[in-house]
Amino acid sequence: MSGLDPDRRRDVALVSRAADFAARRHADQQRKGAAREPYLNHLAEVATLLAETMGEPDAALVAAGWLHDTLEDTQTDREELERLFGPRVASLVAEVTDDKSLPKAERKRRQVEAAPHKSAGAKAIKLADKTSNLRSLTASPPEGWERQRIADYIAWAQEVVAGCRGTNAPLESLFDRAAAEVRGTL
Repeated sequence: MSGLDPDRRRDVALVSRAADFAARRHADQQRKGAAREPYLNHLAEVATLLAETMGEPDAALVAAGWLHDTLEDTQTDREELERLFGPRVASLVAEVTDDKSLPKAERKRRQVEAAPHKSAGAKAIKLADKTSNLRSLTASPPEGWERQRIADYIAWAQEVVAGCRGTNAPLESLFDRAAAEVRGTL
């Protein structure tokens, strides 16, 4: 490994540290779906979607994909993320974090309203997150979610993603495919 470019080595280490941190912080969490899969699977899918669809390699973006829910779902603060992963990763994660002190309907409204004004990196994370969520609705919908609730989620996710378009065409295509697939299950 001594022949590996130092920047590339640093990038690989950043992503690996982010995956490890996310796994430890979300260890006891599960997805809402009937399969109750580990929440880590969602984080891995978001990071993978980002890694596979971006034009230029961007380790900070992939690391932020692993960490995108740590501020709102774990005992983590922005300062800790910045200290461990740098200001760009911390900024991206903070940019996609909802204010959990607000009612759910208000958080959802704010996501739609804010999406067009986010950085390109935050838009890509939102796209990957919503794509993963739609795929999960197809593979393992939450128990008790009736057709209308799933249809409402699809419509809301499409509103959020409308404000993120023009960021990552391959990821936008994957989102559209996921939306069509889950809609086909209704």
